[in-house]
Amino acid sequence: MPEKETGIIPIEKCPVITISREYGALGRTLAAKLSERLGIPYYDRDFVKKTAEESGYAVEDVEHEGEELSTSGRMLNKILNSAVSYSSSYDGIYKAQKKVVLQLAQDPCIIVGRCADHILREEGKNVFCVYLYASVKDRLDHVAELAENGTMSIEKYIEKRDKLRKTYYKQYTGHEMGNANNYNICFDTGRINAETCADIIIDILSREQ
Repeated sequence: MPEKETGIIPIEKCPVITISREYGALGRTLAAKLSERLGIPYYDRDFVKKTAEESGYAVEDVEHEGEELSTSGRMLNKILNSAVSYSSSYDGIYKAQKKVVLQLAQDPCIIVGRCADHILREEGKNVFCVYLYASVKDRLDHVAELAENGTMSIEKYIEKRDKLRKTYYKQYTGHEMGNANNYNICFDTGRINAETCADIIIDILSREQ
């Protein structure tokens, strides 16, 4: 039987694509473009519901604790975890997210965030890891459209969300988010738009076949 194609790439050879990103660096936008062109699903916000179902935690808890951790929260988590009877909600949610990542990665797909790059590399999966970044200035308009900053200035909110994500990533992977050694390719989305990023990724993956 002929191979089923995901656009240019045979589905049997298409890797799981993970997208790590700074806040407002177009992670969801790139995931949607790759999904459309490759014919594979992408998981971002709907990942929250799957994790909530797996963990038993409320959707609101997964949204709050499933990808971001403050420095003080990390220290408290470490102290409390030294108690034999204690298990933090952060740890419980991370374990559930890891299980969901591994379940989803049984088939080609795109996963945004959630330490998926580290989880899948550790498991020896066929994974292509992408990192997106941009200057705060270049992210201002997109973050303004998201309208999640409340009364905080957009600049301060971007800095806050970046710090929370990086602390969480460090806590659960032991690595620094944004270190180029952890990814197959990194893009400055302030200078390279999402469409061009998708073109480059697809070109690389098609040449590997």
